[in-house]
Amino acid sequence: MKKDLLLGIDFGTGGCKVTLIDGAGTVVETASAEYPTSHPKPAWAEQDPADWHRAMCSVLKGLKHRDRIAALALDSYTHGAVLLDDKLQVIRPTIIWTDQRSAKESQFLKEKHFDLIFQTAFQAPTPTWTLPQMLWLKNKEPQALKRIRHILFVKDYIRFLLTGEMACDSIEAQGTLFWDMKNSRWSEALCALADVPVKSLPRIARPTDIAGKISLEAARDTGLPEGLPVIMGASDSAVEDYAAGAIEPGQCVLKLATAGNVNVMTAEAHPHPETLTYSHVVPGMWYSVTATNSAAVCQRWYRDMFCAPGTHYNELDDLAAQSQPGSNGVFFHPYLQGERSPYWDPNLRGSFTGVSMANSRGDFSRALLEGVAYSLRDCYRTIEKMGLKVHEFILIGGGAKSALWSSIVCDVFNTPVKCPSSCDASFGSALLAGVGIRAFKNEVAAVRKCLKLDRQLKPAADRAAFYASQFKHYRQIHDALSDCYQNLNHSH
Repeated sequence: MKKDLLLGIDFGTGGCKVTLIDGAGTVVETASAEYPTSHPKPAWAEQDPADWHRAMCSVLKGLKHRDRIAALALDSYTHGAVLLDDKLQVIRPTIIWTDQRSAKESQFLKEKHFDLIFQTAFQAPTPTWTLPQMLWLKNKEPQALKRIRHILFVKDYIRFLLTGEMACDSIEAQGTLFWDMKNSRWSEALCALADVPVKSLPRIARPTDIAGKISLEAARDTGLPEGLPVIMGASDSAVEDYAAGAIEPGQCVLKLATAGNVNVMTAEAHPHPETLTYSHVVPGMWYSVTATNSAAVCQRWYRDMFCAPGTHYNELDDLAAQSQPGSNGVFFHPYLQGERSPYWDPNLRGSFTGVSMANSRGDFSRALLEGVAYSLRDCYRTIEKMGLKVHEFILIGGGAKSALWSSIVCDVFNTPVKCPSSCDASFGSALLAGVGIRAFKNEVAAVRKCLKLDRQLKPAADRAAFYASQFKHYRQIHDALSDCYQNLNHSH
């Protein structure tokens, strides 16, 4: 049978998605499965690595065209450290990027070691990063820290299960705060801040390098052919930008997924204390990230908590469409897991404000969509402050499938927006798989050949002007409540 298909496997915060494409970028097959996140304490977020593997195996076994796959690549959310002991067993659940438990450790690192960290890793310490998480482990679970022999990250651990090879790509490494950006190597000095042995960290390769091949055991678990080439891959954010066609400086990706991102492509690194700075999968390029912790996950939370079992997102959209712009006075702030950009405040909490007896379920449904859009616009203020030039906006993520939510984002940003037809992380990983086995000449050639646009949106002048006014109120509400949340959390 002809081996003519490319497989991308994405491990997002909420689940695993796989996409199978042909050499022209046409999607042949997709499948997905969710896995849980546990919240043992307020602001904590953990996942069991076994759940990732279980979800992946279930979706791969259901693929109809497994025997036609020529190569695969993996991606995942960043910062999720998998800690292994001397028997290669997982020591504890993985602390994921939304977890805020290491706020005190982050503050300590800022006060005592900010210059070393920022000048070496190009990032400011916050609870998102692996370094503060590991420092928390040192302070709270020292016995677990002592048992560590190997540290991998989400996709790298799964790739290890598939191939038996331990490795990590350079972009993933940048998400740890253990990486020396200027010298492209693990930093002894940064590792020492959390007593993490450098030797426990994996070897580094490029995103398009072949990392190994599917083992006999993995073939039995997944149904994939034994010996299938496995390409290294990269972080979900990097491959999403890539898949969306953001391969030139000045392009900006707006992401409406579990989290929300505002990513600006640049020709060189622009480290800033309020952003994340990563290299691009296209060699030589970089991108700056501002991000909100909770975007589409807010709608999932709202559905699960307040709607009848079985309610579909389309029903929520229909309800929201019955409400007018402004949601009849209701505002939603999506700080369900603290917040990253632009506030970097783990004490913030979500809220509906402006509620009256006159409000309907549609008002709440629309306020949620508008609140996430405002939060993305709030993130973009940092990009403006940095003076980064943007000439094109691209909207991606599960939330972008909603015509209403997309139009709200377009109006809130008051700019034309492009929506690619296939641009999620698993699609980008499939492209990297093709580059890795030379099915495409290089990273850029793969995108040029395979990118397809779904639709283009233009803002409505009257709604854009209205939302500009509403955005000011949104920010005022944040400013009024931030001290309240600070005091409330410190009193507990």
